[in-house]
Amino acid sequence: MIKVSVIMGVYNCKNEELLKKSVDSIINQTYKNWEFIICNDGSTNNTLEMLNEIAQKDSRIKIISYSTNKGLNYALNTCLKEAKGIYIARQDDDDISKCERLEKEVEFLDNNLEYAIVGTLADVYDDGGIWGEYKVEERPNKKSFYWNSPFMHPNIMMRKEALDKCHGYRIAKETRRCEDLDLFMRMYALGYKGYNIQEKLYEYRIVNDEKKKYRPMKYRIDEAIVRYKGYRSLKILNIKGFIYVIKPVLIGLIPQKLLYKIKKKQY
Repeated sequence: MIKVSVIMGVYNCKNEELLKKSVDSIINQTYKNWEFIICNDGSTNNTLEMLNEIAQKDSRIKIISYSTNKGLNYALNTCLKEAKGIYIARQDDDDISKCERLEKEVEFLDNNLEYAIVGTLADVYDDGGIWGEYKVEERPNKKSFYWNSPFMHPNIMMRKEALDKCHGYRIAKETRRCEDLDLFMRMYALGYKGYNIQEKLYEYRIVNDEKKKYRPMKYRIDEAIVRYKGYRSLKILNIKGFIYVIKPVLIGLIPQKLLYKIKKKQY
């Protein structure tokens, strides 16, 4: 029986080498009882051909594809429908899982039944190598959601039973860029909790042109809506909560170059 289903959504991959390295990092895990489900989210370039070629490396890799781009949340839900594992692990197409990541996350969930989510710390890298560290608190609580998501979405592992009770990722206009924050808050509202292993078991890619990816104001308004709904369900929508609801909008008013410099100093 498959124990871990690794899921990934890919749209218009621009770097085949990075994609191959990402997939190889799962193939080379010390933990072997997994399947890898990758959804081509309506790419308009040769992403599907790349994925089909990569899938020939290992019979545990399954490719799903559709012709219209529907967003990461939809792609991940598509993967979840095919998943056979009791644990669901995430992976992004330009990141690297260190070889013991799955083993240590499985071991944690096996031995700590009170937790539904487990994540890790991460190295931050670009073409020049590792230049920073992505830190997350060890035992997030409801109030941890005030500042940012207390989990790093691409390196988490979750119990599929808990995901099913949350009906997976929510498909809505406001979740198109913050599907992870929305999911984690809904899980916590149902009484689930998570833990972050304080080891760097993942390599997260942030490159020098990352400033080009900063969200337009419409996405920041979406995040404010997600925060409002999440804080209300978590019963933390007090005065402090309202301040953090508008936080993404206020951040969006900061000049982009300055915001990029501030962001880099966090790592």
